[in-house]
Amino acid sequence: MNAKGTVLRYGDNVDTDVIIPARYLNTSDRAELAKHCMEDIDPTFVTRVKPGDILVGGRNFGCGSSREHAPIAIAASGIACVVAESFARIFYRNAINIGLPILECADIGKAETGDTLAIDFDTGKIQNLTRGETYAAAPFPPFMKELMAQGGLTGYVRSMLQKGGERA
Repeated sequence: MNAKGTVLRYGDNVDTDVIIPARYLNTSDRAELAKHCMEDIDPTFVTRVKPGDILVGGRNFGCGSSREHAPIAIAASGIACVVAESFARIFYRNAINIGLPILECADIGKAETGDTLAIDFDTGKIQNLTRGETYAAAPFPPFMKELMAQGGLTGYVRSMLQKGGERA
């Protein structure tokens, strides 16, 4: 798995309330959630984001409530991957569960909005093609790669059940 896209960068402590405001939690419709993704921190996000873009955050990305709607809204908006210095634990788990690739990278703060990143999920290598820099993130372990390849936990379990349940 790989990703290549344009950076949309945000700072530290981006919480789930600004990723998808509570007033939109009355729906599970992915397209509707995507329309309101990041609107309280960046009203222009939905007009700027393009499929394959990469969301970059600082420390403690996804803090706040444990709403699964936050990574769903990000994925539904077309974001291919979220890279941050660190993630809130529950956001990290929710993102993996829904199949949204996320990577922790201490040096990602060097990337700016508009830069182009190329990410190799197998090695954790992140190339900033705009700045000619390379950053290192921990690669996904095989189990997590399989989870994401199946579209998240639900797809993974469905796949295992279809194979006879040997690992489900």
